[in-house]
Amino acid sequence: MTRVEIEYCVPCGMLDRAQDVSRAILEQFGEGLEEVALVTGDHGVFIVRVDGEVVFDKDEDGYDVDEIVRAVKPHVGAAA
Repeated sequence: MTRVEIEYCVPCGMLDRAQDVSRAILEQFGEGLEEVALVTGDHGVFIVRVDGEVVFDKDEDGYDVDEIVRAVKPHVGAAA
């Protein structure tokens, strides 16, 4: 099963963004996932990892929930 981790900056107030991404991933892939974890961080971090592999990093990618979901999709399909 696939594990998704969303690491977000607490001091920056990115909890809402992390929850939006988490909700979208769960709605799209639901039972195909083992876990979607929200991991607290700081220093402006917002990174999405699937089974330890970075699929989104706000320092390198533009924030778009749909794009993040599309980046997760190949990993869910590979695990199924």
